[in-house]
Amino acid sequence: MVRCFLIHTVCPVSALGSGESRVLYSRVFGPDEGVLSAQQRELNPEERRLLQEEKLAVVARQVRSAVSLTREASGRLLVETVPGEEALALQEADSGVVRLRAGDPFSEEMSALWLGVQSLGFALVCEPHENLLLAEVTLRNLTRHCLEHLHMLGQGSEVLLKSNRIDVLLSRLLPHGQLLFLNHRFAQSLEKEVAVYMAK
Repeated sequence: MVRCFLIHTVCPVSALGSGESRVLYSRVFGPDEGVLSAQQRELNPEERRLLQEEKLAVVARQVRSAVSLTREASGRLLVETVPGEEALALQEADSGVVRLRAGDPFSEEMSALWLGVQSLGFALVCEPHENLLLAEVTLRNLTRHCLEHLHMLGQGSEVLLKSNRIDVLLSRLLPHGQLLFLNHRFAQSLEKEVAVYMAK
């Protein structure tokens, strides 16, 4: 099962410190760890929400660090793409997997798959037994739809204002955090359904 999906910054933002990352969108799937853990049951809902936000921020920082290291090691210059070249940006995206040890930040060990597209990072946090190849295909598919239909690479792109559309994408492509094996025909029907909704 996928634990969460994140969209966050991976390049310096003027309001943030040099090693910080801003979470622009997050969606958590599965049981709330705060309800399952005895010591966290004592926390009120606001404290649990803040704890959840901190866990997501830790994932975003670790992914940002991995993206930075990958970009430095490759030596490629980051070239801004213009709107309409989303497919090219996705093709040139950096990608990888980060192992999240038990207790840092989740109670169990997890894997975070990530894509670094320009200044944005897209990440799926999966349980250790998940099919990582299928998770990567799903992450690329989600990222492609976000870039093409929501124009996230353009100037002034407000990811926060498009959260309801991202929620619809997730409900179709990653229902309740479950990775889907898609045959060609089913994938085409999903593509049409998503395209019709995004055209509204």
